[in-house]
Amino acid sequence: MRGRGWEVVIHPFSFEEFLRYHNHPVPAPTNRITKAERSALEHNLLRFLETGGFPEAQSLSAADRHELLLRYVDVAMLRDVVERHRVSHATGLRWLVRHLMANPGGLFSVEKFYAWMKSQGIAISRDTLHALLGYLEDCFLVRWNWLETNAVRRRLVNPRKIYPVDTGLIPVFDRTGRANRGHALETAVLIELERRRYRTAYVKTKEGFKVDFIAHRPGEPSRLIQVAADIDQENINREVRALLAAGAEHPRASLHLITLNPGQVVVPEKIQFHPAWQWFLDPEIEESR
Repeated sequence: MRGRGWEVVIHPFSFEEFLRYHNHPVPAPTNRITKAERSALEHNLLRFLETGGFPEAQSLSAADRHELLLRYVDVAMLRDVVERHRVSHATGLRWLVRHLMANPGGLFSVEKFYAWMKSQGIAISRDTLHALLGYLEDCFLVRWNWLETNAVRRRLVNPRKIYPVDTGLIPVFDRTGRANRGHALETAVLIELERRRYRTAYVKTKEGFKVDFIAHRPGEPSRLIQVAADIDQENINREVRALLAAGAEHPRASLHLITLNPGQVVVPEKIQFHPAWQWFLDPEIEESR
């Protein structure tokens, strides 16, 4: 059977699956709904971002859900990483997991984390950290994005953006006590792009502007996607400026802005502006505009 295997990745619930599980109606088409229906979808999306998509966690209280998800992480570390790969540096693994989970969507540098571990008196090699990071992705605990570039060396020396595999894990490891909707939305968008079989990276322009994702799928134009939880006329200029700069460097890519709160803002015509609930429910919405 060599060469005939076909890997099928099973993700936690998507937003549509979350709605169906909780017996909430899923509109079709998404552009013909009432104001009340739209409000309900926006509310449920916030619930989805907080609860996540693991089926067993759906009907639990916040405390029980956190305990369950912590156990999921422990199982991933102990069985899928420590036992499977015979990892001897369990302390370094736990510190690495805590750091990654507490900084969803953040830039991660093995070199900087190695220096921090060394400053704490924890002896671990760079090669071990690279290996542990790979193990955590292999067991589907985290996903990561490289910098978009054709230069392999530039990709390797730049930090990666690390995401948990489910948004429900974010509040479990958050120590700030603040609702982290922006990072949760960005994480959910990445997982949905992966579910739609896109290959993704993040973009940093020559001017230093950053765009969250460039998404590639065979036979289709690329998509530049900026994610922002809340948009108003004050911060819209920053998001638009980054998208337009990245678009100039990737002229064949379409430009997209996804937000929880569209508000009353004006964007250039070439940028497609998506309410997050609609983008999650309607994969074809980008092609229809």
